[in-house]
Amino acid sequence: MKFGVEIPFVNHLGFDLELFDGGASQISYEPLPVHLNSFGVTHGGALMTLLDVTMAVAARSVQKDMGVVTVEMKTSFMQPAVGKLTAKGRLMHRSVTLAFVEATVFDEAGKSCAHATGTFKYVRALATGGRRINALQIDPNIVPTD
Repeated sequence: MKFGVEIPFVNHLGFDLELFDGGASQISYEPLPVHLNSFGVTHGGALMTLLDVTMAVAARSVQKDMGVVTVEMKTSFMQPAVGKLTAKGRLMHRSVTLAFVEATVFDEAGKSCAHATGTFKYVRALATGGRRINALQIDPNIVPTD
């Protein structure tokens, strides 16, 4: 649980947390062949996940006992992402309940490949290690109240 919580999809992609402090984050990622698109470069969905996680980590780095959920995210793809990638995130502003964050993915040569901004909502961390059981999973006749 190097990210503070168990995130199976992040583990599957192989993200490596390098910085998680003071409103900053850094994650390295070596895409596998199954993470590439038909052009042989890192799939946009994998890049968006990397950006999302990098921003979430930056938001959480100032209050590590809280979790965050993505409210919105805007992503720009600037050039193909090839080889080992490094994502750097920065908390730009924080209110009591929201974090405004940005992140950039760089290739091995240090060139920007993708950039995102996002808004995240702080939520109380779950004792279950990040998993909330939905009432509908237990009984499909239960109507959610939130």
